[in-house]
Amino acid sequence: MRKLKNSELSRLDIDQFKETEKSPLIIVLDNIRSLNNIGSVFRTADAFLIEKIYLCGITAKPPHKEIHKTALGSTDSVTWEYVENTLDLVKRLKSENRVVLAVEQAEQSVSLESFEPVENQKYAVVFGNEVKGVQQEVVSVSDDCLEIPQFGTKHSLNISVSCGIVIWDLFSKMKLHRK
Repeated sequence: MRKLKNSELSRLDIDQFKETEKSPLIIVLDNIRSLNNIGSVFRTADAFLIEKIYLCGITAKPPHKEIHKTALGSTDSVTWEYVENTLDLVKRLKSENRVVLAVEQAEQSVSLESFEPVENQKYAVVFGNEVKGVQQEVVSVSDDCLEIPQFGTKHSLNISVSCGIVIWDLFSKMKLHRK
């Protein structure tokens, strides 16, 4: 077995990425304070052809040196927009027939492995602040809450890790794999 060189990976360039059909997934970052987490989410969004990232509240915006460190250029490929109020954005997305999924530990949350996306449905997935999580008012208007099963002593995962897990799971279940 031999590791592949970057030149052998057949990766899209930025122009090709922008022209490629995107996954029917949007990421909403609700008051994320860590610039490294924001950059990591951009990398995940690039990897899975996410339609758009919304940066809300205190979430920092590119260009920023600390975001760039972990984003590695994905802030140039992934479409993003800053919206001050997460609740207003979520209400707008719902009015556009987008199903809003908050990633949160909540009453009646759906365990991620049990969630089955509906074919041809578009989703917005909300990830919350590293300490406080998704705002309660946003959880209250979301269509569902997804919870990542955890079995250790801690009750949370880093937001960038949570994003990678959830987006891969949805991407995989929606059979969005490309060859």
